[in-house]
Amino acid sequence: MAPESPMKLLLAPMEGLLDATLRDVLTRTGGIDRCVSEFIRVTDTLLPERAFYRVVPELHNGGHTRAGVPVRAQLLGSDPACMADNAARLAGLGGHGVDLNFGCPAKTVNRSRGGAVLLDEPELVGRIVAAVRRAVPAGVPVSAKMRLGYRDDGVAEECAAAIAEAGADELVIHARTQAHGYRPPAYWTRIAQVRAAVPALQRIPVIANGEIWNVSDAQRCRAETGCDTLMIGRGMVSNPGLALAIKGSEGVAWAQIEPLLGLFWAQVSERVERRHRAGRLKQWLNYLRRVYPEAQTAFDQLRLSNDPQVIEAWLRSRDIRRASGSDGPCPVAASENEPTVLSSSPRTRISTPV
Repeated sequence: MAPESPMKLLLAPMEGLLDATLRDVLTRTGGIDRCVSEFIRVTDTLLPERAFYRVVPELHNGGHTRAGVPVRAQLLGSDPACMADNAARLAGLGGHGVDLNFGCPAKTVNRSRGGAVLLDEPELVGRIVAAVRRAVPAGVPVSAKMRLGYRDDGVAEECAAAIAEAGADELVIHARTQAHGYRPPAYWTRIAQVRAAVPALQRIPVIANGEIWNVSDAQRCRAETGCDTLMIGRGMVSNPGLALAIKGSEGVAWAQIEPLLGLFWAQVSERVERRHRAGRLKQWLNYLRRVYPEAQTAFDQLRLSNDPQVIEAWLRSRDIRRASGSDGPCPVAASENEPTVLSSSPRTRISTPV
């Protein structure tokens, strides 16, 4: 029997959580092969370059995190021509390809004809992929992420075929519908069924996503789907050493997490408004406490405070070094730090688990 091929692991996009700061911190632990950014919302205009840099500042670093992990920027929208124009501009900024979002389950996004709601229109999904594929150079990968469907999974095969036949180089399938939300279980066997039923998927990698929390989950997901590449979101945020553990290395102990908290806090302090800083750290601790008892203790101690000085005092009490600014994520030019309105309403922030 031939040995199994090495598993590749991608860090999932998580709107409202997995921004450049957390991508930078998590990729320092090792084991992650590629990241996908939070979505960049495309409406009916060609976005200025600063809009891409704001969400994906790694573009200033050749599309890599400081640890050298490639980042692929994700676009979300429903107009094929506008998506194509913005994909072409994005491709011109460098980076590692263009990802298309057909999976976001957030109702606020779906009401604006973005994300998973488009799965009710497989023909439109195919036209978007085809338009983007034509608009970017042949050497620039175009990938897509979809769920099994919107209300049900009856169109999963049709949507996957539309994406693959339109020229996508890679497809991520989240093993739930929009209606399922994030309720367990993830229906991994449906990914295998889709792969088997769509001939065009035999030509491109299919990546499995959903409910991968530990090494056992990763092994079972691979066995049930036949996918050699997995995309993981909440599992990696909760356990920064998960990618290493899946690949056979030792995980990451809490003593190794604490310096990452200091690095994370330093970057948050530089990039986030003061009134939101404590919330960002507590948001991450809320995930970490699934795996680390020490994170539960820290969360309990900090839960009621929104004062950054309290966070600073807690870090000092743990002798956690606050990293210098030079350890921060890839820089954003000063003019690009300004908030950018991408449509008539401010950018919606949604913590979307994966």
